[in-house]
Amino acid sequence: MIKLLLVDDHELVRTGIRRILEDVPDFDVVGEASKGEEAVRFCRDHAPDIVLMDMSMPGIGGLEATKQILRFSENTRVIVLSVHRENPIPAKVMQLGAFGYLTKDSESEEMIKAIYKVAAGQKYVSPDIAQQIALGQLDLNESSPFEPLSERELEIALMLTKGVKVPEIAVYLNISAKTVNTYRYRMFDKLNVGTDVELTHLALRHGLITSDQL
Repeated sequence: MIKLLLVDDHELVRTGIRRILEDVPDFDVVGEASKGEEAVRFCRDHAPDIVLMDMSMPGIGGLEATKQILRFSENTRVIVLSVHRENPIPAKVMQLGAFGYLTKDSESEEMIKAIYKVAAGQKYVSPDIAQQIALGQLDLNESSPFEPLSERELEIALMLTKGVKVPEIAVYLNISAKTVNTYRYRMFDKLNVGTDVELTHLALRHGLITSDQL
């Protein structure tokens, strides 16, 4: 039996995934979490086999939660479920040690296939995303300007491109607005932009976001 933890800050998403997985005889959904901190605690206490991890959540977020889970729960493997399909996000997730990466529009059959493969010790990335990662590694001259960003800077960048204001980001991530702005200006310096609008244009130009995500 493969023990699974579902991590997403939207209850409807967790409910939908649970219903899909509960129909598979080999799967046992042993827990749910709505924040990264909850996921880390659950993994320390219960050591599930697989964690299906959302990336954008309140608190420490999916990237940091993945790092902590892999540090303290050696037998737990993480599959990230994300709305983002463009590099550098998938590549950064896999570099952290995640065993899988799926987009949230993946078919249920693909998610089930990924869980089986990861449980067997194999890594799984959706084919189109795997191709992007491979091409990005081959063509270093076309690498994304977002690659030098830290996980937290990248997370804040994505929220800013969606029009989320600094005070809202601070509440969502459970950090101070001053800390958010510190990350923001450090990120602006790395990307050579001066405003949130310039950041959004850069993200669109390099495929980090699409116009329908705005």
